[in-house]
Amino acid sequence: MKKHLLVPFIVLAMFTISGCETLNEIAGSLPNASNDPTTSEIIGGLKQALDKGVIGSVNILSKEGGYFNDPLVKIPFPEDAKFAADKLRTIGLGDLIDRFEKRLNEGAEKGAKTAVNIFKNAITSMTFQDAKGILLGGETAATNYFKNKTKQELYRAYSPQIKNTLDQVKATDIWGQITSKYNAIPFTQKKIETDLVKYATDKALDGLFVKIAEEEKKIRKNPVQRTTELLKKVFDFADRNK
Repeated sequence: MKKHLLVPFIVLAMFTISGCETLNEIAGSLPNASNDPTTSEIIGGLKQALDKGVIGSVNILSKEGGYFNDPLVKIPFPEDAKFAADKLRTIGLGDLIDRFEKRLNEGAEKGAKTAVNIFKNAITSMTFQDAKGILLGGETAATNYFKNKTKQELYRAYSPQIKNTLDQVKATDIWGQITSKYNAIPFTQKKIETDLVKYATDKALDGLFVKIAEEEKKIRKNPVQRTTELLKKVFDFADRNK
């Protein structure tokens, strides 16, 4: 893996842990040249990268339509119950299915707001070995780090938010209508038993990491994404240290 693709993500650790041993280890491992960014500039560049990448992704998804209007992350009708959706559409209940899908995604959009502090905590706890692993990893190495570090905590944060939102927007009521109407169809042999909150939470987190990976690839590969002088300086430093 080329060093220059990963250095900006190593400095993610430095944003929230300035002054501690981990910061000193990482800062000490970087080359020192007169035209290199200073430690404070690297930390500032990190803050901008964080806002642009992780927090930017969360903010996009937490807006109205953030999930529903994006085909990459939209939460569809549960796959293991799609047979029921297809059947209900054939008997004129397609609008019920469409309304349910929209409200399912509204739950994920509201849940996304809980993610920012969790990601910041993951950055705080990043060790030098974590940074080294990211350095030697692939184009989504930082995303994979966050996934491994935060997914369980994100699930615990998302799940009650999604449940509350699904209740508030009546998605659970609609789900109840869907399941009861389908299960009441004569001669139906396969019943719907989907755990709606678990399904929505799993899909919401999958979509969150899809967006973070998308942003990570942009920042690594595309100089156009270096939208400030500080980001240019930090990424140019990375390019010089392939």
